Amino acid sequence: MKKTLALSAALLLAANVQADELSELRAQIAELQEKTDALVDETSDLKTGFNYTTVETNASVNGMGPAASKVYYSKSPLSIGGYGEMYWSSPDKDGADAFADVYRFVPYIGYKFSDNVILNTELEFEHGGEEVAVEFMYLDFLISGAFNLQVGHLLVPMGLVNQRHEPTLFNTVQRPDVEKYLIPSTWNEKGILAYGNIADTGIRYSAGIINALELSNDNNMPGSVGKKWIRNGRIGSGKGPMQRIAFVGRLDYNGISGLTAGASTYYGAATQGRPSGVNAFIYDLHAQYEVAGFTLKGLYTATSVSNADKIFAEAADGAEGFYVNAEYDLFAAAATTQKLPIFAQYENYDPVSSVAGGERPDLKQTNTTVGLNYFPHEQVVLKADYVMTDYSDSAKEDFNTFSIGMGFIF
Repeated sequence: MKKTLALSAALLLAANVQADELSELRAQIAELQEKTDALVDETSDLKTGFNYTTVETNASVNGMGPAASKVYYSKSPLSIGGYGEMYWSSPDKDGADAFADVYRFVPYIGYKFSDNVILNTELEFEHGGEEVAVEFMYLDFLISGAFNLQVGHLLVPMGLVNQRHEPTLFNTVQRPDVEKYLIPSTWNEKGILAYGNIADTGIRYSAGIINALELSNDNNMPGSVGKKWIRNGRIGSGKGPMQRIAFVGRLDYNGISGLTAGASTYYGAATQGRPSGVNAFIYDLHAQYEVAGFTLKGLYTATSVSNADKIFAEAADGAEGFYVNAEYDLFAAAATTQKLPIFAQYENYDPVSSVAGGERPDLKQTNTTVGLNYFPHEQVVLKADYVMTDYSDSAKEDFNTFSIGMGFIF
């Protein structure tokens, strides 16, 4: 009996030893596989000179979109990303035909000189390449969480769309008119910008100086009462005057989960040349709140220009408008990474709310939009919307527009 017990104990001990050895062997194999995978990746990087980085769709540096922020978390010094969008529209307006447009293809190219000195650029090809522009090209000096410095050609930190204009970040096929004509997106100018977080307050700030506006009409002549008088004041990245500057500032609070609320402003010259003493003040109030598949956002903006009559006797000197947008993801409760948001948006704006002299044209309009998006992947969106445009001026023809579109970021 004792011999039998001893033999059983020996066999159990041997089995335990073998199990321990087998477990250790499996761990060694797993470690070896991990090292092999890493070696394969490193070998691939050596051959290509590039370490692939996917987009982190929730990432944002200084309020920019996730693809534009890619260089900041890239595995490689060299970062390549971008976005694209195209659409088809059919307005039911007399004399208007349905049309399609390869609207934008935009590559981002970034480079890390070090962990603290970063180059970020955006090149934009519009309408299939008919228009080409550098939308931003700046050096970012990362100093601390409270203070960093961007120098070069910058996105102006105003509104909800201007810095976050990637097509997966807004649900309409077209960007809101309020942020197209009054902010006006995409607004980019040469300048210097400081940004950071204010201690533990949940407040983020941006402040700096940029090249001032050169307000003009559709024919690029001084003084205007047209719809695009602010939009055409952008100088952008091309060769242009830089005799006067303006201050831009922004504050955002995000100390509550899902909430961003803030304000931004532009104050400075409204013209680059003579006459002097013509200044523009633009501001906006904006907010966005997300919870359990719901997203609600809105923005109000107004513009006033002092001494506009020095530019032109009947120059526009005021504009204002707002929009609100409500969205719900029908797949929010489903066990899927896909999304199917439905939305409604209402915008009301007057691009010429006042003029320096003479008769003010009635350009006020409202756009009511309903639509849906489908995200088969978090970086890809298919869009459809129906816009009902109503003019305050009864002499103008109200009309509706059905559009479908697609967009992506990478």
